[in-house]
Amino acid sequence: MSSALTDLARYPIVQAPMAGGASCPQLAAAVIEAGGLGFLAAGYKTPEAMYEEIKQLRGLTGRPFGVNLFMPQAPGDPAAVAVYADRIAGEASRYQTALGDPESGADDAYDAKLAILLNDPVPVVSFTFGCPTRAVLDAFARVGTRTIVTVTSPVEAETAQWAGADAVCVQGVEAGGHQGGFRNDPADDAPGAVLGLLSLVALVRETVQIPIIAAGGLMRGSQIAAVLAAGAAAGQLGTAFLVCPESGANGLHKAAMTDPLFGRTELTRAFSGRPARGLVNRFIRDHGPYAPAAYPQLHHLTSGLRKAAAKEGDPQGMALWAGQGHRLARELPAARLVETLAVELNAAGSAYGFQDPRGVVS
Repeated sequence: MSSALTDLARYPIVQAPMAGGASCPQLAAAVIEAGGLGFLAAGYKTPEAMYEEIKQLRGLTGRPFGVNLFMPQAPGDPAAVAVYADRIAGEASRYQTALGDPESGADDAYDAKLAILLNDPVPVVSFTFGCPTRAVLDAFARVGTRTIVTVTSPVEAETAQWAGADAVCVQGVEAGGHQGGFRNDPADDAPGAVLGLLSLVALVRETVQIPIIAAGGLMRGSQIAAVLAAGAAAGQLGTAFLVCPESGANGLHKAAMTDPLFGRTELTRAFSGRPARGLVNRFIRDHGPYAPAAYPQLHHLTSGLRKAAAKEGDPQGMALWAGQGHRLARELPAARLVETLAVELNAAGSAYGFQDPRGVVS
């Protein structure tokens, strides 16, 4: 995976940190034991819950793993949030629940989570929605933790490199869930404003010298081979692992990945106030065009609605995050999926004229 990341996993396969429950210790452990790099998602969890999951994962594997943190955010316009709250008030009636408090917090307990991870270090920490300060990244370097910053442009990648990150996770527009770049600007909603993965990897490769992990729509080993050929050190997959039995994702969410009722994905602010790719359902169609750029206020506002919809068995009111390749999802145990991806990668690598340097077996 390059000299900075080579010893973390046998294969250049990274299980994406999916906030909201999918990336649980059981999923990460299965991926890790099969030869990939597994991640826990600390986003939306309390510091105590994050640490409890770390302890659980350490009890399941002694191999390297990662923890993902959300950077603190500058909230959007409260007036725009209030207008949106009025718009979705009917959803609260539909599901017989209350709208959440949009001012529940914008920093996701960032400082407290940093303190825990610096006091009891883990092998890898990644960051989403921004770049930490050099002081933070240097502090992790001193305790032996490697750091990865999620980026969606060459400029962001260069910022991460200069701040001292060990690697960047380059996220293309195909990715499921939130776009993890530094900005939350409506100008980026224009078609073509966010690049596809292969073009983005190539551009970032010519901009920075640190390793690249490529993320966005990857579902097959042949696609991992393609991003390796483009200059990445590894491929990161989220949607592919979401449907595994070890995943903590809701069963309705898993089933929707291959349900013909949900034929396409779309970037939307409807649920969180930040662009995120999900399966198009009623909630996105009805409210997506009117959602302001206000994260995490809209996330807190709609949290109860999403939970109530899931409880009622109604995927039309849930955030069904999914990458563009969701129809390629395979309901395999996580270890079997890693092994299958490795075999596919080896076969495709031979076609490209190279093999994975760590000896993927067929």
